[in-house]
Amino acid sequence: MFDMLAELAAIHRSVARDDVGETVSVTVSRTYDADAAEVWDALTDPERLPRWFYPITGDLVVGGTFQLIGNAGGEIRACDRPTRLQVTFGGPDSIVDLGLAERDGSTTVELVHTVPLAMAGSGAGALFVGPGWDGALLGLGIHLGGELVGDPREAANSPVVLDFNRGSIDRWTEAVETSGTATPDEIAALRAVAVAQYTVVP
Repeated sequence: MFDMLAELAAIHRSVARDDVGETVSVTVSRTYDADAAEVWDALTDPERLPRWFYPITGDLVVGGTFQLIGNAGGEIRACDRPTRLQVTFGGPDSIVDLGLAERDGSTTVELVHTVPLAMAGSGAGALFVGPGWDGALLGLGIHLGGELVGDPREAANSPVVLDFNRGSIDRWTEAVETSGTATPDEIAALRAVAVAQYTVVP
């Protein structure tokens, strides 16, 4: 299906804490061999999203709301085609910023997910969401490459994707450790939660 090590290496991850605003931000980015218009379409077209992510419903305009079927919903705060999308995700204080930058026919997608420190607990909170965003970037890449994912939710529970998730958790653990935003005990506790969430078939 895919080269797991290459896919894990293609994603860049970081964790940061804003001491002034008391927030924690998780950043993931990856470059795709496609122009910005094509990537934007894959990210925002309600007919394409179910092919690699989740079905979506709602009033898909700035100020409108959306719901990913089987996942989070929120409000659309900004939409500047084909460079920036900002939404709330699962609650008004959980903000996802998507940025697209095209260069020489390739497009880098950067996703920043910011939540209050009180919600994340510490930088280790990245282990709640980071592996999930890694999986989304993986699915987007497979879709942009022209491969059929089938039911994305079934694919997420396949042995090869569960192995990918294990590698993702390892890399997010390293990212949190490097960031200095959590204690070893906090990291160990949230790592255990991530293992249960992302590597065990429900």
